[in-house]
Amino acid sequence: MDAFMTWFAATDSEVARWVLQRGVAALFFVAFLSSLNQFPALLGEHGLLPASNYVAGFHRLRRPSLFRYRYSDRLFRWVCAVGLVVSGLLVLGVPQIGPWWVPLIAFGVLWGLYMSIVNVGQTFYGFGWEMLLLEAGFTVAFLGSDQVPPPRPILILLVWLVFRLEFGAGMIKIRGGSEWRNLTALYYHHETQPMPGPLSRQFHLLPKWMHRSEVVGNHVAQLVVPFLLFFPQPVGSVAAAVVVVTQLWLVLSGNFAWLNWSAIVLAFAAVGDSAVRWLLPFIPSAIGWGSGRTTAWPASGDWVAWAWVAVVLAASLLLLALSWWPAKNLVSSNQLMNAAFNRWQLVNTYGAFGSVTRNRVEIVVEGTLDTVPAEDAEWREYRFRGKPGEANRIPRQWAPYHLRLDWLMWFLPLRTVHEDWFYEFLMKLLRADPATLRLLREDPFHGQRPQWVRVRNALYEFSSHAEFRETGNRWIITPLRVLIRPIGLRDGD
Repeated sequence: MDAFMTWFAATDSEVARWVLQRGVAALFFVAFLSSLNQFPALLGEHGLLPASNYVAGFHRLRRPSLFRYRYSDRLFRWVCAVGLVVSGLLVLGVPQIGPWWVPLIAFGVLWGLYMSIVNVGQTFYGFGWEMLLLEAGFTVAFLGSDQVPPPRPILILLVWLVFRLEFGAGMIKIRGGSEWRNLTALYYHHETQPMPGPLSRQFHLLPKWMHRSEVVGNHVAQLVVPFLLFFPQPVGSVAAAVVVVTQLWLVLSGNFAWLNWSAIVLAFAAVGDSAVRWLLPFIPSAIGWGSGRTTAWPASGDWVAWAWVAVVLAASLLLLALSWWPAKNLVSSNQLMNAAFNRWQLVNTYGAFGSVTRNRVEIVVEGTLDTVPAEDAEWREYRFRGKPGEANRIPRQWAPYHLRLDWLMWFLPLRTVHEDWFYEFLMKLLRADPATLRLLREDPFHGQRPQWVRVRNALYEFSSHAEFRETGNRWIITPLRVLIRPIGLRDGD
């Protein structure tokens, strides 16, 4: 038993727990804030896809949610408010001061509240990082408080989560488009990714040999390094450092909500205190990093501590049992990407960009005040916060904040513009709906109702260095065709 408890108590992982708990809590804070600002306009009582309508048939879906039987914007705002307060307290480390079960309850609250939102979020919440945050929140809940040592089984399961995230993404690329195998994927990716960042153009204009080197580095980071995360120190810490560096590269080159930041935070599960002290010897011991504990923990009569061990082992066995399906998926020739195997969204499979789009086609939404919607009418373009717009505008950095409308707009050219939510979005523009307009960067009519709106598309390409010096434009924009002819409101609408 003493040997088991010596193994169970990961006394060299105080730094890992500190970063994991506060990092995941910070991502929950961003997720709740993003939802509070956008959900009512997208999915609220008067949103594009009202959650109240979705909930009406919810009993058949068997998805856990506080909104399963009734949705209201007021209840939703209370859910977000509680989520923001609890996640904020965890970032400050307040629950971690108390007994082991206090952080457990706090993270359990975050997991339950955010799952309630995701499960009624429909297409606007159909992203892999939603389930990633839920799984991470559930797992770090069992890391305990400062009163107990970090439990090694949970840290191993968090490394297993990083492995699935990284190795799954690597395998989906190898099995996907040929551009990943012939090393040309990054000839296109920085330009065509869903939401470019301020440095994306500079990354795109790097020499092609550097792009090929990036792809090779990506394959090594996602197909080789994840195995090293399970190795003893210092190998595990070095592997984690590689994950962090490659994810920071992605942070600099694009906007992927909290996906990259989640990988950075979770990679610390493989980091040992000794490695941190070697790299950052000035880290103050006052915040509890690397304090160490005796191998005699817990004492024979400490039933509270033994209860903690039992809870951790029970949770570990549950997560281990649920790992069969994602592990099987990783070696399957029909690998699923970003899929859950249970309604609690625990131990999922992940992956992204199995193929890379070659050309960036943007959806352009325009309106006019003219009575007759002729081609020579004065058509004014609605400007979005994150998606490209003006030719000379520098893309903004939004991640880890998630602009859900902008992301869905990127998917439209890849699928179809004839989606229910998009037509409802156009109707909201015709009514100059204030909540919808607040999702945009610029309403060209300043709150006035347009007579007509239409939808067209355009090819967007990053300008070369020479083109930029000549025009000052970062994008070369080529109009293509009208996809949805002018539509207006009927009398009485």
